Order: sequence, then structure tokens, then C-alpha cells
Amino acid sequence: MSETSPKAEAAKLLPFLALGERADLQAAAAQHVLALTGSGPGRTLLAGQTALLRALVELAVAPPPAPARDAARALVNLAADPGLHKPLLAAEPRLPVRLLGCALDPQWPWAEEAAAVLANLSREPVPCAALIEALAAAEPGESGLERLVRALCTPGYNARAPLHYLGPVLSNLSQRPATRAFLLDRNRCVVQRLLPLTQYPDSSVRRGGVVGTLRNCCFEHRHHEWLLGPEVDVLPFLLLPLAGPEDFSEEEMERLPVDLQYLPPDKQREPDADIRKMLIETIMLLTATAPGRKQVRDQGAYLILRELHSWEPEPDVRVTCEKLIQSAASRTCWRCRCLRRLSGSCSSRITRSGSSVSGSSRSWSWAQSHKQRELYPREAPEACQHFWAHFSSQSVQASQTRPACCPLL
Repeated sequence: MSETSPKAEAAKLLPFLALGERADLQAAAAQHVLALTGSGPGRTLLAGQTALLRALVELAVAPPPAPARDAARALVNLAADPGLHKPLLAAEPRLPVRLLGCALDPQWPWAEEAAAVLANLSREPVPCAALIEALAAAEPGESGLERLVRALCTPGYNARAPLHYLGPVLSNLSQRPATRAFLLDRNRCVVQRLLPLTQYPDSSVRRGGVVGTLRNCCFEHRHHEWLLGPEVDVLPFLLLPLAGPEDFSEEEMERLPVDLQYLPPDKQREPDADIRKMLIETIMLLTATAPGRKQVRDQGAYLILRELHSWEPEPDVRVTCEKLIQSAASRTCWRCRCLRRLSGSCSSRITRSGSSVSGSSRSWSWAQSHKQRELYPREAPEACQHFWAHFSSQSVQASQTRPACCPLL
């Protein structure tokens, strides 16, 4: 068989993906493309099919009866490979804009898939910048970021889509200074609206995205006093997921914030090790200044961390916990040393939901390992695999201590 035959076979699908084609033929072609995206060679094959990628995008945003769900899921798998971002954007430069419209449409049934594509795309600087521009160009009256936060924080915003992946999207966007400025605007109360989601019970994706966003925001040291103060009081929201059902003495109990006192005997810690690690790293960032370390100590963080360290089954999370205890115990003001300590344990992607902070661009090297997991079960015999990078943590170099981006979905 000639080397060009696979490309020729893939090109034969193009006419059946066109808008206006019979719905059953469209659905069959979309399922074939989805199956191809489940493997590395299949994605590489599709990367060279510009017209097919463009048709796939058109199908993903088309109203029923077009098979928009399978087309969007194929885009999720394609966007999981950073090497395919350039071909995708070359095929449709307005891809982030169009997907954003779908993700924030309260009536769009496949908004979760659109958000998942954006979560994968926004890990890289160019698509992230395009998404920021799209949010900035939103209709007057309400900024695009405000709409995104409202969709993330409003239960039932879209009755047909849970929108969990907006969490990683926001985390990746928080790589950008402009996004962090919006999130930390004291007149908007955005951070306060995100804090309850650190214990969102129905989705580790949403929890991880929100914790990653908070972690990136904590790189802005000038806001630490406000974040730890009564207006935000971020520390109890970071410590509560790390707390277990342990009993403390009355004297120790009085040192803890009210929300951490007398927890029920069935209290469970955050089950996701990567999120636990990000929570610890976020607190570590808050100890980068002497006033921050004092506030963390005064609120009894050591008691929670002590019990967490005794319980923690994951060695890398335990090591990160030890570094935080050492950091909080220090009474000298050495922000740079604190950041060097953090850089040895932080997840480079971010924050699991991660994002790198340099203007949203990550100037550090991204983690290379990912866990593969089927994202969307299908009736078809060939199940597509989706790169979820279950927020895999990687260490970053000390000179590159910036907020991180969300791992590949």
C-alpha cells in the first residue's frame, strides 16, 4: 500500500462532513474521525488535512441534527496534542472565539465539550491569547471573563451541560496578568465567589480548576494581605479540604478558624492527590512574605498540616507538606527562598488546572507525561482516548516560578 493511501482514505471522509449532507452520513463520518483521534498516528494523519479540520469545526458548532457532539469530542482529542494546535488554528483562526460562544451559551447542549476543547487549547500561549481577546471583545455591559465566572459559579447555568471544564479554562487564563488583575479586583468579589468551589463535590475537574486559579492568583504577592484578611479569608477554604476528622485538644481547637473547629467524624480529605498538592502549594505561596507567614501560623495551619502529613499516602505530596511546614515556621523574610522551595514541588502545568502565569504564557517547560483515559464512552467498538492529564504534577526550575497552566485534558 502506498504511503499516501491513509491520507487519501481520510480525505474521502470530507464530503460526508459537509454541512447539508445527510444526517446519517454525517454521523457515520464524524464517528470515524472521532475514532481516528483516539490514537497518536490518527491525530497526526488528521493534522495534515486542513479542509477536514475546517469541516470538523463547522460541524462542532452546527445546530442539530448535525453530529456536533462527536465532532466536538474529536476536537477535544486533537487539542490534547499541543503539536496540533497550529494546524487547528490554521484551519480555523476563529476557533477559540466560536467555541467560547458555544461554551457560554446556556442553551447549547454540547457546551461541556466546547469547554473541554478550550481547556486543552488554552494551555498554550497563542490559543490562550486568542481566547483572552475573544473574552475582551464580548458584548458591552458584561465582560467575557465575568460571563465565564458567572457560568462557572452558577448552578444550572446550562441545564444540559455541567460546564466543569470551565474551571481548567479559567485556570489557564489566569496565567495572564490581565486575568489575574480581573480576578483580584477588590470591587468585583470574584475570588470570593470561587472559594466555595474548592469543595465542589461533583467534579474533581472543577475543583482542580478553581484551586489552580487560586494558586496562580497567589503569585501576586501584593494581594496576600487582602487574600488572608477578613474580606476574603482564603486560608480556611484552602485548609478545609486538607482537614480530616481528627480530634484536637481544646487549646488547639481555639487556635483554628471557626470553620475548621469540631469537624464531624465522617469528614473526608480531598481525594485527589494532585489537588491536595496544589492546595499546599497555594498556602506555601501565601507564606512568601513575613506577614503572610504570621497569619498562616496564627490561624493554626500547622495543626492541619501535621495531621495531613501523618495521613498522606503520596510521597510527593508529603514532601510538599514538609516544605510548607518549614516555610511557615521561618521567621525571616525571604520571598525568593520560599519561591525556590516551591519550585521544587509545584506542578508545572497548572495548577493542575494549571496555567503559567507569564501573561498567560508559561515560560517554563511543561510536563511531558500524561495519563490517558477514555473521556467519552461511545457505542462504537473503537473507543476514543482522551488525554486527560489528570493534573499530573511536575517540578519546575527555580528560576521559572510562575503560575502554571492546566494539564492536557
